[in-house]
This record gives sequence, structure tokens and C-alpha cells, in this order.
Amino acid sequence: MALSETFISEELHPIDIVETLAEHHEWDFDRIGEDQIAMAVEGQWRTYSVTLAWSGYDETLRLVCTFDMEPPEEALPGLYELLNHVNDQCWAGAFTFWAEQKLMVYRYGLLLTGEQSASAEQISTLISAAVLSAERYYPAFQLNVWGGRPPRAALEVAIAEAYGRA
Repeated sequence: MALSETFISEELHPIDIVETLAEHHEWDFDRIGEDQIAMAVEGQWRTYSVTLAWSGYDETLRLVCTFDMEPPEEALPGLYELLNHVNDQCWAGAFTFWAEQKLMVYRYGLLLTGEQSASAEQISTLISAAVLSAERYYPAFQLNVWGGRPPRAALEVAIAEAYGRA
């Protein structure tokens, strides 16, 4: 059965769809409120905290994917330069570092203006893209911050996107 067949034809709240996806994938999650859900998604490098929130005011489904990172103060200029290079390669979403919370953050907003609704496939792709982006660039962040590699050299280890099928 296709993922979309799980949902009936009536319009569902985007967070209800996310909750169903989390149950389907057996991710640990907490429905924080009617308009917000937080999940733990296991990756190859680490477990990522993924939070999705619906804003009815601007009709946007916001995704924030985070992981802990505590770079030493002297590594921050290189990390910020690396973030600029990484974001140049990200067509959907962007990374930032929240220094106060010591979190690396990938953010994306899915605009659903005009009373559009999101499909299960769209939301699933949104979550997958966030985790895959974090997985792809995690080694570069680590090499730059902890390995002392210059930003461009650290970026060279980012796992390239695959095209086609084997």
C-alpha cells in the first residue's frame, strides 16, 4: 500500500500526517501540541532531533533538524565559513549554528498558502531531505571543528548526492 493510501481523501492537519509517518517508521516522537511534534530520527552518524510545527498564521510547515555540537570558540570562524559553503550547495533548506544552545540546525519551511494541503509524500520527503542533508555534511563539520581542516578541504568529504538507480 502506498503511503498516501494510508490517508483518506479529507484534508488532514499536517502534524497529524507527521505523527502517522513517525508511527509508520517507528520513530520516537512526542506530540507537543496540536501544531507541533518532535521526533528522534536515527542516522548513520547520530540520532537527529526533528521538530515540525504548523503555523496557520502564515500557512507554513516549519521543520528544524538539530544535533549537538560544541565547537571551541577558536573554531567558530572556520565553522561559519564552512556553513556558507554548505548552504551554497543546499537548494532546499539551510544550516545554521545556534551558539547559545550549542546546536547545529537544518531549517526548512514548506509554504502551503492559499489553503493548500501537504501530502504524506511531501512531508516524508521533507523529513528525509533534512536527515540526509545532516548526514551528508556532518563529517565536514566534524573535520573542520575537531580535525582542524580548512572549510573547503572539510567540505570535500561531504557525501555526494547519487543520481539514477543501480
